[in-house]
Amino acid sequence: MPERNLAIQEDAVEATASSEQTKLLLRVTGVGLFPLFVALGAQVAIPLPPYGIPMTLQTLAVVLSALCLGPKLGASAMALYALMGVIGVPLFAEGEAGWQVILGQTGGYLLGFIVCVPVITSIIKRRDGTIRGWGAMITGVVTGHLVVFFLGVPWLWFIRSTDPGNEITWANAWYYGMVVFLPGMFVKSAIAVWIGKLAAPWASRNIW
Repeated sequence: MPERNLAIQEDAVEATASSEQTKLLLRVTGVGLFPLFVALGAQVAIPLPPYGIPMTLQTLAVVLSALCLGPKLGASAMALYALMGVIGVPLFAEGEAGWQVILGQTGGYLLGFIVCVPVITSIIKRRDGTIRGWGAMITGVVTGHLVVFFLGVPWLWFIRSTDPGNEITWANAWYYGMVVFLPGMFVKSAIAVWIGKLAAPWASRNIW
């Protein structure tokens, strides 16, 4: 009996070690892949007049990074995306790269990609670690998009206000920096909620 108990304990230790290795692999893979997903979404870009801010699929991937990777890993993946773009990898919308993008009119939106991740997860996750229902999922995804806008629009206004000849009113900043993007936001939110409701419960146990 002691030998049998010892064998059971050894099997349990091996299973735990294998589980931890699997989680580590999933985490590393997720943090590596989601910046690429955001980059792919950035290439589907339709610049909207009058300021040329592109409508992209980026925020769909950003929100999914929160739902699939959790607050820390999701934010890390988005920070990695921004860093890679800053150092010259053409991952931003329309294949742009470099500090000038961060310091340009869309820099606030990129910062919002990082900040929105822990906001989303704080809404959808219960204290015991489980994922809340449809209402919280919808609220979290929509709120995450709004965080991106609430950081992006003031930065858009600030950058253009300091550029003679390209000034922008506060009202126009909100309209052309957020309102015109709301239909697309709702479509992307619906897709993210549907995927997240399937993926987040499993991901919160195995990746977060």
